[in-house]
Amino acid sequence: MAQTIQEQLHANAVALISLVVALGSLGYNTWRNEQTEENRSVRLAAFEVLKNLGELQLVVNFAFFAKDEQFGHPMAGWGRVALISDLSQVLPAPAPQRAEKLRQVWQANWQQIRDGEASVDRITAEIDQSREAIREIVRELR
Repeated sequence: MAQTIQEQLHANAVALISLVVALGSLGYNTWRNEQTEENRSVRLAAFEVLKNLGELQLVVNFAFFAKDEQFGHPMAGWGRVALISDLSQVLPAPAPQRAEKLRQVWQANWQQIRDGEASVDRITAEIDQSREAIREIVRELR
């Protein structure tokens, strides 16, 4: 009793449909899990960058406004700039470009943050632009 292909498809339709649904669900679930993990990584890195941008701003403020050698020491700023640069590499554009620009502005102005208002303004403006770029990345996560 050889069955035709059409008869076999008809007899096993439920099993075949179940198989297609299962494979489709598995594929979607895998994609969704990967997307969720990527979003978690981006979100975590973005919040760490925001935290360090805030701490960099504190270094600048303590150095310029409070003339505090302990909290406003420029070497602490270099550490923050390096961490911001490193973490920004795992974020989507424009974060890596903003981090590079921040590093350049910091490098050109860090020695004047105790007495140079123009240097403080340039660094603060770059910190603000970097913060806005990071906030936009977080807003766009799905």
